[in-house]
Amino acid sequence: MKLFNTLALGFTKILVLGVIVISLGVYFMKFADGPWGMVPGGAFSQAAETTPDSWAFVKDQDTVEFQLLGPGTSRTSWIAEHNNRIFIPSAYMNSTFGKLWKHWPMRAEENGAALLRIDDRVYTVHLTRIKDTQILEPVLAELARKYMTAKPPMDAMLAQVTNNDLWVFELLNKPQQESYRELGEHYD
Repeated sequence: MKLFNTLALGFTKILVLGVIVISLGVYFMKFADGPWGMVPGGAFSQAAETTPDSWAFVKDQDTVEFQLLGPGTSRTSWIAEHNNRIFIPSAYMNSTFGKLWKHWPMRAEENGAALLRIDDRVYTVHLTRIKDTQILEPVLAELARKYMTAKPPMDAMLAQVTNNDLWVFELLNKPQQESYRELGEHYD
């Protein structure tokens, strides 16, 4: 019994020490230059460059980093390119995990000013949430092509958008945003 109590006490100490170390690591990541995997990071230290004329190079890019300018925190995300337009998804918005972990989509919807970092190059963008399923259908197909081993039915993916479980943001520069609005494209 004494051995069991000693082992339990040792295990508890290791567990508490692990929680403290992880918590400190997550806290200090707020001061880092960008995220580390799925752990959010701090503001980017680089200056932004001119937005490229073509986003075609993003087509097979696995992940990107972006920083909302409001809270000055950064994170890693998937990205999709379709017809020279780029999009970032945020899934699991209605799940318990999503409600606890994902606060950036609500902040982006309020103020989409952001920086996008791809291969150590930073661009100024504006995140605009897209709810129009006609615009999103080819984007969701591209996300499925890139990230899913089994292609889910499109109607199920569109239902996630309609049910607010999947949010998709288009990343625009200011001239793009203004010209798309003039064309009457649907942005919510």
